[in-house]
This record gives sequence, C-alpha cells and structure tokens, in this order.
Amino acid sequence: MTYLWLALASIVGWFVSTLAGGGSSFILMPVIGLFLGALAIPPIITTGGMIGNAERAFTYRQKINWTVIFWELPGAIVGACLGAFMLTQISVEWLSFLVGLFLVISGINLIIKNQDQSFTVRAWYFLPAGFIYSFLSGIIGSMGPILAPFYLKFGLEKEELLGTQAMNRMVIHIIKVIVYAIFGTLTLPLFGYGILIGIAAFPGNWLGNLVLEKISPQLFRQLVIIFVLFSGVFILWEQRNILILW
Repeated sequence: MTYLWLALASIVGWFVSTLAGGGSSFILMPVIGLFLGALAIPPIITTGGMIGNAERAFTYRQKINWTVIFWELPGAIVGACLGAFMLTQISVEWLSFLVGLFLVISGINLIIKNQDQSFTVRAWYFLPAGFIYSFLSGIIGSMGPILAPFYLKFGLEKEELLGTQAMNRMVIHIIKVIVYAIFGTLTLPLFGYGILIGIAAFPGNWLGNLVLEKISPQLFRQLVIIFVLFSGVFILWEQRNILILW
C-alpha cells in the first residue's frame, strides 16, 4: 500500500506542478511523512525530484532560458551543498515558517500589483535567489514554488518557466543526493522510494503537458499565483505550533 499511495501522490503532484509552475512536493510530503516519517521526506523528495525534473527539462529543452540558468546555477550549487549538510545540524521549523510567510506575501503582491507596478527582477538576482532556494531546499527537502514570483517577474511563461526551473532543480537534486549519501541521510531503502516517485512523475508530467498546451499564458500565471498562496498557507498551517508558542 505504501508503494501504491506514493506512486499515486507522485502522479497527482507532478500533474498539478506542471499547471502551477511547481509544488509537487506539497502533495508528496504529507504522504511520505504519514507512511515513512518526517525524516524520510528530504531524501525521498530529492531523489524523486531529480528524476521528475530531468524528464521535464528534456521535454521543454528548447524553451529553457539559459540566461537564468547561467546566473542561478552557481549560487544553487553552493547552496545545495551547504543545505544538505545542514540537514542534520539544525531545526527546520522556523525556516519553514519564514518560507511560508514569504510565499503568502509574494502571492498577495502578485495579485494586487501588475507587472509594471511591482518589483522588477534582473538576471543577476537569480544568483542569490538560487543560493537561498537550494540552501533551504537542502534542509527541508523541497521549497515548492518559492522562486515562481521571480520567474514570473522576469517574464518567463508556461513552458519556458517549467523548462528553466526543471533544469536548475535537476542539478540541485543531483548534488543533494550525493551529499545526502555521503552524510548517511540517504539510505538504500529511501533511495528506492525516491526512484518510485520519480518514475511515477512521468505520467503526471505527460498529463500535465497535455492540459498545459490548451491553457493561455494568463491562466497559467493565475494558477501559479494561486498555488504560491496555497503553498504558503499550507506551510504556515504545518508550522502553526510556532505561532501558538510565539
């Protein structure tokens, strides 16, 4: 039953993430935590994400914005190494809370301000943004659509956003898998579960791509914004004990 539920969650998660610009982890994380425990989430999500994003990057390879990759990848590589190492060193509750707060604020900002009135994103912004994303991703497992507001403000739409994001995340996940394995966080059984959800990502990506071809860039943008808000609220709810204690 564990294999079945993980496979189904992966298919649904990657289908949704194709239409919402990311966020498959927010569907997978509760299922993994329920069956295998919270400590299994980062290595399994990372292994599955490595495979799922590789398939997505190949699908949208002609749409990848290499300028964004050029700036984002160096910071992301360093951040992934540090984040994966820090996984066993610190508590992640406050980090998760801050990420959730950032997503909610970003989603609200995208709703109440149009592209001309809101902040402008330049290419070099992706250097520090990539570092922060991959660092937090190494600790928590995945950060969902935390960079989606930056991609949208830079002007990436639909396949270009998905392909660029997938290429960057594929490299990040490869590095994290290596570091997790070195420090003993990734065991062979967990690696097997990750392979399972990675393979199950293929039909989810395929179904999502069929729907993506039929929706407009405006609707895609709206779906991304909605999912950014949903992701932030979801994280804040998961960390609601922090608010209560505070």
